[in-house]
Amino acid sequence: MKLSSLEFEHEEYIPEKFTCDGEDVSPALLIEDIPENTKRLVLIVEDPDAPAGTWIHWLVFNIHVTDVIEEGEVPGTQGLNDFRKLDYGGPCPPSGTHRYFFKLYALDTKLDLEEGCRKKDLLKAMEGHIIEETELIGLYQRK
Repeated sequence: MKLSSLEFEHEEYIPEKFTCDGEDVSPALLIEDIPENTKRLVLIVEDPDAPAGTWIHWLVFNIHVTDVIEEGEVPGTQGLNDFRKLDYGGPCPPSGTHRYFFKLYALDTKLDLEEGCRKKDLLKAMEGHIIEETELIGLYQRK
């Protein structure tokens, strides 16, 4: 399985449009080679370089199998991010260049979770159901 974006290359800079300095919308994502027995997808966007530890920017689960997540689209049920919101929260590092991991998981089941769940609950529900995973890393530094 492969995750990419038309907006930025792996380990390259994320355009300002998709950050707190721009429109703060999620970038379009392309998904290739999804395993045949996939029932749902999960997307977790996080910043491991945040001063207080890994910062969750977006949790989306129970995404129907698709090869494109459009710009600004909410493709599934959202969990609570560390901005205390359900929606995508773009890169907004306090200083320096941070890495943003877009982690995609193919699952063999639909998850029985409520909107607004936390990452720990999502990861627990995913245990034993991950068929394959991939990631796309983007960078951002505020001007």
